[in-house]
Amino acid sequence: MFDTMTLTKVVGGLCGTFLVFLLGGWAADLIYSGGGGHGDHAQAYVIEVEGGDQAQEVVEEVDFAEVMATASAADGEGEFRPCKACHSVEPGVNGAGPSLYGVVGRAVGSVDGFGYSGSLVAVAETWDAETLNHFLESPSGFAPGTAMNFSGVRKIEDRANLIAYLDSLDD
Repeated sequence: MFDTMTLTKVVGGLCGTFLVFLLGGWAADLIYSGGGGHGDHAQAYVIEVEGGDQAQEVVEEVDFAEVMATASAADGEGEFRPCKACHSVEPGVNGAGPSLYGVVGRAVGSVDGFGYSGSLVAVAETWDAETLNHFLESPSGFAPGTAMNFSGVRKIEDRANLIAYLDSLDD
């Protein structure tokens, strides 16, 4: 039924089809994008749109103190789950990261027996809620060169809940 000649015709037909599509895409790019090398020219017809120049996205700044006032320690406990891989909340028990028991209000780099990276100690003095917020948003952005390999917590509400949970652990 199928012989070598029939198989050769089918493969040749498929290759020819792909070649036509390739050349058609190249020709369309040449026609529509001006890829012919004729230089930059102004458009022949421009449609004016009201507010077209103001297409910038407005980012609303949220006051962290307001978010922190409504934070939930119970929700923060759920946010702490990924942190358990490296940190502990028991006093004096360090893992790959230092113990986070009593971290809110504690001096940066003050856990005995844990070697901090120098860049972390250089950027802040105490772990207050505002400093923790910036650090948890992007650890490597807050303290470049830190040994902490964590991308950060994106939502400000999640960061506030996590800080409220950490603050609730100690007296």
